[in-house]
Amino acid sequence: MRLKLGIAKAGIALCAVALVLTLPHARRSAALLAAQDDPAQLSELQIGSALQHDPELIERHISEALDAKDANLASSLVELAAARNIKLPEHLIARVTEAVATEQSAANIATRFATGLVTGQADDVASLSGTVAGDLLVFGDIRDVVREGKNLATGADIDRVVLGLAAAGIAATAATYVTIGGAAPVRAGLTLVKDARKVGRLSEGLAKWTGRSAREVVDAPALQRAVAGSSISRPAETLTAVKAAFRAEKAGGLMRLAKDVGRVGEKAGARGAFDTLKIAEGPKDVARAARLAESKGGQTRAFLKILGRGALLLTTGAWNFAWWIFGALMTLFGLVTSLKAGVERLTQAAIDRGKARRAKRLMAEAKRAQRAQVNPSAVASALSVS
Repeated sequence: MRLKLGIAKAGIALCAVALVLTLPHARRSAALLAAQDDPAQLSELQIGSALQHDPELIERHISEALDAKDANLASSLVELAAARNIKLPEHLIARVTEAVATEQSAANIATRFATGLVTGQADDVASLSGTVAGDLLVFGDIRDVVREGKNLATGADIDRVVLGLAAAGIAATAATYVTIGGAAPVRAGLTLVKDARKVGRLSEGLAKWTGRSAREVVDAPALQRAVAGSSISRPAETLTAVKAAFRAEKAGGLMRLAKDVGRVGEKAGARGAFDTLKIAEGPKDVARAARLAESKGGQTRAFLKILGRGALLLTTGAWNFAWWIFGALMTLFGLVTSLKAGVERLTQAAIDRGKARRAKRLMAEAKRAQRAQVNPSAVASALSVS
C-alpha cells in the first residue's frame, strides 16, 4: 500500500509540474487558433508575445526606421507603442516628431507629388497622389500600355503584369469618372500594384498570380495589332485599341485585388500598401491586410514590420498549436487520474487502519472473555461484592 501511495504521489507531482509548464503554451495556442481568421486580433496576440520576449523591440525598430529616413514607419511604431501603453524615451519621440514634420513640409510634398506625376512611381502619400493623378488623366496608363505594347509588337521582353494593370487601369479610370469617384479605391489600388511591380516590391507569389490574371484580361494579339501604329501622342487612338483588347469579364479577380490594395492604402498609406504587397503571397493575404488596416489604421505598418506575414495569418502550422492543447489536456487527465488514484489509496489505507483497530479491539475483548471463563470464581466473587 505504501508503494502504491508513493507512486500516486509521484504521478501527481509530475503531472502538476508538466501542467504548469504546458498550460501557458496551450492557452496561447488556443487563443491563436481562435483568432486565425481575424487579422487584427491575431496581430495583437502575436505582438504581445513578441514584446513579452523582447520589451525593447519597438524602441529598436523606431531607431532603425529613423536611421533609414522612414519617418512614416517610425510614426506608426510610436502609435503602436502608445496603444499598448509603452513609454518611450522623450528624445526618441522628439526625433520622430522632427522627422515627420520634415517629411510633411509643403516643399517636400510638392516635390514628391511632381515626381509621382511625371515618373509614375510612388513610395508615399504625396507621390502616390501624383501617380494617381497621372493615371486618372490616363497619361500614366497610356504610357505604360504603349511601351509594353511596342515591346510586344517588336518581340522584345514585356512585363505582362504592368501591361495588364495598365489596361485594367484605363477601364477603372472610366468607371471612376462615371461613378464620380466611387471606383477610386480600385483605381488607386491598380496604381499601387503597378508601381510596386516597377520598383520590385511585389512578392514573387503575388507577381505570379497577377501575371496569370494579366494574361487573361489582355488579348495579346489584338493589342499587338492595335498599338503597332499608336503612340502616347495620340491618346484617343490608343484608348480605343486598349479597350478593344481588354477583356472586362475576366478582370474580376484583378479588380478585387486592386480594391483591397486601395483599402490598405487608404487606411495605412501608400507605404503600408507597398509593405503588404511585398509580403503577401496571394490575393487572400492582401484581403487580410485590408481588414487589418481597417482595424488598426496607422499602426498597420508597425505590425507588418515587426511580424511580417505573421500579422496576416498563422505562419506556424495549426498542428503544432493543436499538439500543445492536446498535451495540456493529456497532462490534466494524468493529474486527475493521479489524484483519483491517490485519494483511493488514502481512503483504502484509512479503511484498512479502521479495520485493524476494530480487529485489535475485538481480539482484546475476546481475550478478556477467555480469561473470565478460565477463572469463574473470580468472576463470582466480583459479582457478590457488587
